[in-house]
Amino acid sequence: MCENTSNKKSNTSELGRLGEAAACRYLRRKGFKISARNWRCRLGEIDIVAHDGPDLVFIEVKTRRRVSAQRSVFDNITAAKTAKLRQLAYMYLSRYRRKPPPHRIDIVAVLLDPEMNTPPAIEHIKAAV
Repeated sequence: MCENTSNKKSNTSELGRLGEAAACRYLRRKGFKISARNWRCRLGEIDIVAHDGPDLVFIEVKTRRRVSAQRSVFDNITAAKTAKLRQLAYMYLSRYRRKPPPHRIDIVAVLLDPEMNTPPAIEHIKAAV
């Protein structure tokens, strides 16, 4: 395991953890059952794996500190990122010996400012990828 020597990377990692925790709370309130957080394989990581009724849902969480007039949180979901999310979902689904359950990939955008002590703003796009 590598050590984080950069404060910026450490702050970004902490912001990501806070965003994922906020996303999990939001999803649970919406009736999702969280199966895994930060599921890893050789290709990378899926932030959250959950069940929404009969559907297995792979969730990418994007967290930002403040709103930018120029860029949406969703602007960081590039074609390369969507291809990677699909690959990761297929890796997860390959664990099933039988036909896998219906599934989709959602994106949850979390806008928060831990220093302001305000509730996060959350936007959830189902079947975004």
